[in-house]
Amino acid sequence: MAATDFKDYYSILGVSKTASPEEIKQAFRKLARKYHPDVNPGNKQAEARFKEINEAYEVLSDTDKRKKYDQFGQYWKQAGEGFPGGAGVDMGGFDFSQYGTFDEFINELLGRFGGAAPRGGRQTYSYQTPGGRPSGGFGDFGFQDMGTAGGSQDAEAVINLTFAEAFTGVQKRFSLGNETIDVRIPAGAKPGTRLRVRGKGQINPMTQQRGDLYLRVEFQPHSFFQIEGDNLVCEVPITPDEAALGASIDVPTPDGSVNVKLPAGVRSGQSLRLRGKGWPIAKGGRGDQLVKVAIVPPKDMSQQEREYYEKIRAIRSYNPRSHLQQVKL
Repeated sequence: MAATDFKDYYSILGVSKTASPEEIKQAFRKLARKYHPDVNPGNKQAEARFKEINEAYEVLSDTDKRKKYDQFGQYWKQAGEGFPGGAGVDMGGFDFSQYGTFDEFINELLGRFGGAAPRGGRQTYSYQTPGGRPSGGFGDFGFQDMGTAGGSQDAEAVINLTFAEAFTGVQKRFSLGNETIDVRIPAGAKPGTRLRVRGKGQINPMTQQRGDLYLRVEFQPHSFFQIEGDNLVCEVPITPDEAALGASIDVPTPDGSVNVKLPAGVRSGQSLRLRGKGWPIAKGGRGDQLVKVAIVPPKDMSQQEREYYEKIRAIRSYNPRSHLQQVKL
């Protein structure tokens, strides 16, 4: 690339070099709407401008590419790569054919300004190239790209599981670039669990060593169950008469419905414990299931039901608010 071919991506989007990712995104959306081919049919200048805007956004919206662009300018694509073509390639009037890689050029440049090079060769400086994002496939099975972890070649992604998948364990297959990866999720995974897949992270462009991929488990909401530690928690509605007199009710568990006896006088919000019906524990066994009781009065009553409720109210001797008469500031 000749020096005259350099494109100032910041100027193209009309933002400053310190613009935040959100400011860059807003500027891109505004310009993209203005110069989109559908809005400017047959306008070649608008089409060229639209391509230029997309090119600028592709670089500035990617953390790794933007850092290289800010550091190396028009030669950002060559960072960490071998130079094509050798002698005769137009690199802004500078002959790079003597260097095997762009990193060698940077190292020698730093050596010239940072001190004398050692005898018998160039002085080498260690510096870390920002890791890139995992490419492709992270949309499969609920994966969301989370970028690299800690600036290393390790990558992290989120995997969304249903309660059933996490409870019993499941094998997931997804694409990572040209690779197809099978990942086995063990039974009893919890929200926040991190699974390590060795050697499936990013490739270091200088050492060619590959980092690891970390998968962070998240759950899709369940309509009935919630998880608290090793316990499953659920809420079961009961009627006022069941609360007053006691009853036997059926409660769903991961193993199927079980019959639970309600003691007479159970209170709304009280929890009943079903031992061994909770979440699988890594060392073996399971936690408990906590059944929270919610007393729900009927919304629609028959005439006879209303009459009986009125009779109960007329003869009721119990006042649950009697203790409130003594409450003072």
